[in-house]
Amino acid sequence: MKDKRPVNLDLSTVKFPITAIASITHRVSGVILLAGVLLLLVMLDMSLSSEDSFAELQQLMSAVWAKLIVWAVLSALAYHLAAGVRHLIMDLGFGESLEGGRLGAKLMFAVALLMIAGLGVWLW
Repeated sequence: MKDKRPVNLDLSTVKFPITAIASITHRVSGVILLAGVLLLLVMLDMSLSSEDSFAELQQLMSAVWAKLIVWAVLSALAYHLAAGVRHLIMDLGFGESLEGGRLGAKLMFAVALLMIAGLGVWLW
């Protein structure tokens, strides 16, 4: 009997379902948060150390690149939160079917995009 599985799978041709994309990006956002929380803790330390370091942080945060970095970390947090709530809802037994999982992933992406856009508006 001949094995019909692909021998050399080209990952660039694989089309992932939306639920897989949601799962992978949830994990990626968690990794980004690990580094991001360290950065935010350094910023918190700077803001609380002295008046001079607080002023330095204020000046640093007026730069566009610094705001983009903070926005990226907060975006990862917003996405991770939305995906985590989706998982909690699924743990309660809702959206466990294939179609329910797809709808939940689409709703989660929409909510995450709204939160990310809101963070961008708030930051600037």
